[in-house]
Amino acid sequence: MLKQAHTYIKGDVIGVGFRAWTKIQAKINGAHGWVRNVFNKEHVFGRSGGVEALIQGDEEKVNNMIDLIKQGPPVARVDDVEVYWQEPSEIFEVFEIRK
Repeated sequence: MLKQAHTYIKGDVIGVGFRAWTKIQAKINGAHGWVRNVFNKEHVFGRSGGVEALIQGDEEKVNNMIDLIKQGPPVARVDDVEVYWQEPSEIFEVFEIRK
């Protein structure tokens, strides 16, 4: 059964390759969706922005991705990850980096 998690990643996650790392992890884990930097949601991320990702796949794949995102790549610092489970309104076939 297809699961979807919308995540907001806070910390030192912009300019450190977080999106590219997330895309690689999604490919390894077989998850689909997207990741992007966000600068216009100060109420969520604060002034410095953050990263937003939508992850789709079976429950195990999505949970694996959330666990990986909470750790982040070695050069990033993840302070918090907010996870919102949603019903998919669109089905993604790949994982992409959005602008």
